[in-house]
Amino acid sequence: MLCIHTPDKLAASLDLQPTPRILVPTMGALHDGHLTLVKRARELAGPTGSVILTLFVNPTQFNNPKDLDKYPRSLERDLELCKQHGVDLVFAPESGAMYYQDHSVNISESSLTQRLCGATRPGHFDGVCTVVMKLFNLCRADAAVFGKKDYQQLAVIRRMVRDLNIPITIEGVDTVREPDGLAMSSRNTRLTTDQRSDAPRIRKALLAARDAFLHGSSQVQALLELTRAEIEASPENKRIDYLELLDAESLQPIEEVTRPAVMATAVFYGDVRLIDNIEMLP
Repeated sequence: MLCIHTPDKLAASLDLQPTPRILVPTMGALHDGHLTLVKRARELAGPTGSVILTLFVNPTQFNNPKDLDKYPRSLERDLELCKQHGVDLVFAPESGAMYYQDHSVNISESSLTQRLCGATRPGHFDGVCTVVMKLFNLCRADAAVFGKKDYQQLAVIRRMVRDLNIPITIEGVDTVREPDGLAMSSRNTRLTTDQRSDAPRIRKALLAARDAFLHGSSQVQALLELTRAEIEASPENKRIDYLELLDAESLQPIEEVTRPAVMATAVFYGDVRLIDNIEMLP
């Protein structure tokens, strides 16, 4: 397995990586959710293709400097996991290798980013779109694999690929969960014992809403009220950052679930922000 730290060395190494090349962009601190993406990438690459994984904590997508500072980093452990799971090349640049000091070009999306994380984290998706575009260009992959846990991010990247005619296929992979239902996240390690015990109620609340929908409740406001009550029904201190039920493709508000929709939420436990979602398919 190769580990590359600069764009110029990456360019020189790509010719040694046979096609199809499948990209797995990550910010490191790898867990089983990431490794599920690697497994899917390995399947797509087949026995003769290549899996490229990136480890880069992208500073331009953090609107809170404290969150950036606290983001877990475990390069040596991540590299060992990559070796064990069939990654062929790891690109692990420093921030200075990815952005010129006077960089002045960014990519923005103006429709799907108006709600959810886009509304509560100004500039976040400009950073996401820009770094993902850079990684697509640098890695020259045929396909890229993303998790559905960040549903909005996946939708935005698909829209960017569509609108800018980027020659790459985007593969979405279902959220990987702990045995109690909590979506796997690098941030979970920052939860206190009590917070970690309470956090699975986010998933339980989303499942309760989907069950209500499957039993005939299709009014968005009623489903949101049910979910909010379930999330807040515990003494553990938490704050709902957002909770919305939107059209699955456009991420625009709806009043009734009559076509594919997604309920998405972000919940703060202290300063730890957890996201999750559930699809509702009529």
